[in-house]
Amino acid sequence: MFSLDKLLRENIKNAKPYSSARDEYKGKEGIFLDANENPYGSAATGDFNRYPDPLQWEIKEILSNIKRVEPEKIFLGNGSDEPIDLIIRMVCRPGKDNIIILPPTYGMYEVSAAISDVEIRQVPLTEDYQLKPDEILKAVDENTKIIFICSPNNPTGNIMNKKDVEKILKGFNGIVVVDEAYIDFAPSTSFLSGLDQYPNLIVLQTLSKAWGMAGLRLGMAFASKEIISVYNKIKYPYNINIATQQFVKEGLMNILNKEKMVAQILEQREKLGEELKKLSFVSKVYPSDANFLLVKMDKAPKIFEFLIGNKIITRDRSKVRLCEDSIRISVGTEKENEALMKKLSEWKG
Repeated sequence: MFSLDKLLRENIKNAKPYSSARDEYKGKEGIFLDANENPYGSAATGDFNRYPDPLQWEIKEILSNIKRVEPEKIFLGNGSDEPIDLIIRMVCRPGKDNIIILPPTYGMYEVSAAISDVEIRQVPLTEDYQLKPDEILKAVDENTKIIFICSPNNPTGNIMNKKDVEKILKGFNGIVVVDEAYIDFAPSTSFLSGLDQYPNLIVLQTLSKAWGMAGLRLGMAFASKEIISVYNKIKYPYNINIATQQFVKEGLMNILNKEKMVAQILEQREKLGEELKKLSFVSKVYPSDANFLLVKMDKAPKIFEFLIGNKIITRDRSKVRLCEDSIRISVGTEKENEALMKKLSEWKG
């Protein structure tokens, strides 16, 4: 049986959150003499002299309508990296507890755990990049607090089998984080619909990919109200700045533009995949549910350097477990993809 209270570190349970000026007064009108701000304005162009809403309620209300999730079940972070880091600090005791990651996968789970002196256990994916739920659950011990599942996975691009994820959710009494950074490009539905069914579930999403707002650094964590309340308790008071909040609200109002861009990326993904398969040195283009392709090719590191020399930047994944001799290629515009293919056609090996 999952119990958040039993999972939380004692110092987190006993910690008193910082009470900011904007926590004590939530109104927008008045003479603000409470937060030691500059009353004359900002040296920058724009109204940045006041502190932002520490809980970003306007954005959460908009997201609630888009995602069909209550605002109280939403945490907003500085990219998805912040909720990843905070959940580790929330439940993992340094030097005692462990997390499970499933390589090849997103590297920040391991980095965040290492920074917090938390043991990292690895259960590799299958050869076709799917989960091994039985082996994952066997790797769990009394000090295992979190299992991270990236779906669609980075760098492989594929969605994970839903039944395998559900088996892990049901069989593990700790936190299961399902990272859905690329879900907008996948035909499968999100695990957001499972929040009420699985109290140990955290779903991560981002505005960096499909929404095209990577530079604004806003990630989303969706979970039970109990988990979200602890997130809000331990986060930095003003973790999302005013500029980000303003531009994100504007971006979320343009959902049709977002859907148009997703459609264009999906069209280009299929076209690019077919063109890559025609190259003699390409042995496999892996199926993708994301906005990138993992491509296995002869002499991948040298091809990567060749492309760099021509100012075409990809990611060499050759040293990543189960991704040997592979390059990860983000789907660009039609013009960018054509430039990539032109240079690859010139590769002599």
